[in-house]
Amino acid sequence: MVIIGGSFGAGNYAMCGRAYSPRFLFSWPNSKISVMGGEIAAKVLSAVKENQYKKSGKKWAEESKVKFNNEIVDQFDKEGYLFFPNLFSKEEVQNLSAEVPKLYDIREEYNYREKGSDLVRTNFAAHLYSKPFAKLARHPRMINPVEDLLKEKLYMHQFKINGKMAFEGDVWQWHQDYGTWFNDDLMPTSRAMNVAIFLDDVTEFNGPLLFIPGSHKKGVIEANHDLTTTSYPLWTINNKLITELVDRAGGQEGGIVSPKGKAGSMIVFHSCLVHASSNNLSPFNRVSVYLSLCAVSNHIKRYKRKEYIAHRDFTPIECLPDDCLIKDYQVDLPWEKGVPQSAFQTSLDEIQV
Repeated sequence: MVIIGGSFGAGNYAMCGRAYSPRFLFSWPNSKISVMGGEIAAKVLSAVKENQYKKSGKKWAEESKVKFNNEIVDQFDKEGYLFFPNLFSKEEVQNLSAEVPKLYDIREEYNYREKGSDLVRTNFAAHLYSKPFAKLARHPRMINPVEDLLKEKLYMHQFKINGKMAFEGDVWQWHQDYGTWFNDDLMPTSRAMNVAIFLDDVTEFNGPLLFIPGSHKKGVIEANHDLTTTSYPLWTINNKLITELVDRAGGQEGGIVSPKGKAGSMIVFHSCLVHASSNNLSPFNRVSVYLSLCAVSNHIKRYKRKEYIAHRDFTPIECLPDDCLIKDYQVDLPWEKGVPQSAFQTSLDEIQV
């Protein structure tokens, strides 16, 4: 296969893109490959913004919409992420935040605690045993745009509530999420998107996410399995490569960016975007929800990790109404009475589905 211009989205996979390990793949120096092009990203995010206008009873002027779409095309192609301030209301955020202390108090292994501390670093799979987060996992503000993007139904590959707690929240090393999903779970391609929702205000003081803009264009980067730095094992990128990526992205003038904002804000970012976060030395918590939404046809092929980390139910997600975080809707909670023993079983064999 020879790539001369742009190869984006489903067309990239259909023409034997990198994830399918073609026998020969040659890319011209000015070629581009990606899980999606900027035009598709613009369409998806335009739909989100238009929905915000409808909810407020306002009409989005056509001229303003065109300008927004052009800006989104440029930003996503260039940087690999999009930021939406104040996407969820204070009431919606409060209903989620009120549940977090209860979840963090549970003494189960799906609550990873900080190294040498009792504070929770990551809570996994809350959407399977917590009603507020089960409703969030079916929220149309996240699900519908990503479905439009990937052009098929989605399943929940991973659901985390990360607690970068005051004074003790530890570092997350430089990494790519798809690198882990490929190495550990044998996810075939990067047809999955990350969504991060702020449950606390995120500032420069409480260990915000750090992105290397444009690093998603590198595809899967060589990484090493770090089992010792923190309490959670991670495929991490070495300092030499990070320095090169940051230099290419602008060095001290924009080589690292950090989206910050009020609770209720949301980031959508490419699964190959290199990111990290420093430790939290401030007296302010930074709790965020991370959803990894994957195309059903792109489901994982190996159960190397326990099911509360990498989910094995590939049933398509069905959305609830937009007001589901403030009104009562029935949802299934399959792990409400405990995690099944099968969820702890792992294997290095490739599954046959």
